[in-house]
Amino acid sequence: MSTTKHLESLNKKSALSQFLISFTWLIFLGSTAVTIFNFSNFPTWNLGSYFQINGFSMLLWSVVSFFSAIVQMYASNYMKGFKRKQSFLLYCIVFSFAVMGFVISVHVVLMVLFWLFMGLIMAKLIGIDSEWKEAQHASKFARLNYLGGVFFFALSVALLVCSTGSFNKNEILASLEGVPQWITIVAALCLIVSAIIQSAIFPFHRWLLSAMTSPTPASALMHAGFVNGSGILLALFAPLLFSANLLLLIFIIGGLTAIIAQFSKLMQVNVKQKLACSTIAQMSFMVMQCGLGFFTAAVTHLILHGFYKAFLFLSAGEEIKNSLPTKPDIMVIKPLQTIIVAISAVLGGLIFGYVTGKGVGLDSGLFLTFIVAITVGQVVYNVLNQGALGATQKLLITPLLIIAGIGVYALIYNGVTVLMQDMPMVNVPITLTAIHVVFGIVFLIAFYIMLSGVYRKVPWLYVKLMNISQPVSKSIVYFKSK
Repeated sequence: MSTTKHLESLNKKSALSQFLISFTWLIFLGSTAVTIFNFSNFPTWNLGSYFQINGFSMLLWSVVSFFSAIVQMYASNYMKGFKRKQSFLLYCIVFSFAVMGFVISVHVVLMVLFWLFMGLIMAKLIGIDSEWKEAQHASKFARLNYLGGVFFFALSVALLVCSTGSFNKNEILASLEGVPQWITIVAALCLIVSAIIQSAIFPFHRWLLSAMTSPTPASALMHAGFVNGSGILLALFAPLLFSANLLLLIFIIGGLTAIIAQFSKLMQVNVKQKLACSTIAQMSFMVMQCGLGFFTAAVTHLILHGFYKAFLFLSAGEEIKNSLPTKPDIMVIKPLQTIIVAISAVLGGLIFGYVTGKGVGLDSGLFLTFIVAITVGQVVYNVLNQGALGATQKLLITPLLIIAGIGVYALIYNGVTVLMQDMPMVNVPITLTAIHVVFGIVFLIAFYIMLSGVYRKVPWLYVKLMNISQPVSKSIVYFKSK
């Protein structure tokens, strides 16, 4: 075959890839249309005792199919010449079906099977290149973690089935009052372990750091539609977590990991490793929101994070930073900046509270609003330190970001809440405790330390954070000298 014909064959999309992409977009359009049409009063459709379709499941169908279609379109060009390109596209759509099957399942055996399929297919996507040994090691390590998550999920539902005599999730959750407390607690703990493994929460974070050897489209799908799974799982079993009284534990797990991951991100020089640490931090915030009793906020977070992180991964090739590290910029927090950041944070929190009704009482809604305020403060600080922007531009952009950003987020949050209104105990604030207050103070201190760079002056802390943020050694790409 001549060079010209070979290039033409690479540039030509196969009939299979065109069909898969078109079919995935069709699923997206159909599920989105159903969601919009039934938005204000979404009915519940039961398909026997095995599946249930409601607003929540249709919302996730729309999100998952959208990400899958985008990733397939990107991969069809990105993987030109790769001999397993068709297999990759097939795995993408099968993975999407596994996620969609999981969210509509009410038979717990089906839920466990779909949870298993999600992990096995994602491991295949990580190690899609059979000739890349580092990717194969990452795939095996990820698969081992996923199987551990499936084991704990299966153990959790097995305990509940034996105690209630039902295989239907809804019937199990409705019968929790008759289940012995110790069984409820053990089942909830197993469920939590399964969830935090899926979302790479500390100490199960290394599988995600190692999986960065996967192709960029696989990374995008992983961060947009796989690691978010813990938010879905915890939301589906929210009554179990309330019954076991373990929300505070979930909050602590998420809070600790969020702090560790945020610091770890600052030490990475590889763009994909930075994104991985960022995802771990964002998943931690999502878990924290579950621990506050706001599973609707967690679902909102996972959807918006999916859009944001998919875009970053698919555009990562334009910002490759896997080079020699440069000396970090010296950050100086000026008094005027501090005042502007503080005012912006308070204003952002007030807007969010006004639109959503959160933060008006002394409950966990106040902490949710506090997280939003911290986020606004960090964004405003980044804007103020943009050298490419003039003083007038910063003055205009800052209020626009606060009003538009928080306003859109709050409206999406309200929309998700409406679609999840038929799900039990997914939007129930809990009592504000001393632990919440302590974490609030710790977050403020950590925010200051990150901005000031003080952590770089403490060698043992720097080394410790660097060590725990490294992937498994066999998954690190290196070049052997002959």
